[in-house]
Amino acid sequence: MFMILVIVILLVAWSLHLMEESVAQQEFSLMLAGFLVAVAAAAMVAVYFLMGHYVGYMQQAAHASEYKQSLTWVIPQEEKERIASQTQTSQNMAVSPGAVSPDRDRW
Repeated sequence: MFMILVIVILLVAWSLHLMEESVAQQEFSLMLAGFLVAVAAAAMVAVYFLMGHYVGYMQQAAHASEYKQSLTWVIPQEEKERIASQTQTSQNMAVSPGAVSPDRDRW
């Protein structure tokens, strides 16, 4: 972070130097160059903050998934059996594509 802050400060200082020289020499191209350097410094700060928030979000998501996986042993045995029976029931109720529906005659 300190290195990025130093780079941004140097870019802003260079930008101001270019803009001062453009006023002294009545040169538009130096003013444009100073503006572009200032925009580059601002973009660098924006990317730094965006990536910081993104990395924090990804670390939080990774921590949450590790937390969920570490709590699987906490589920009581009765709850595991209930979930397993519900899964088997839902698999048994699945209709194959060629099967005839009992409500076919209604339509």
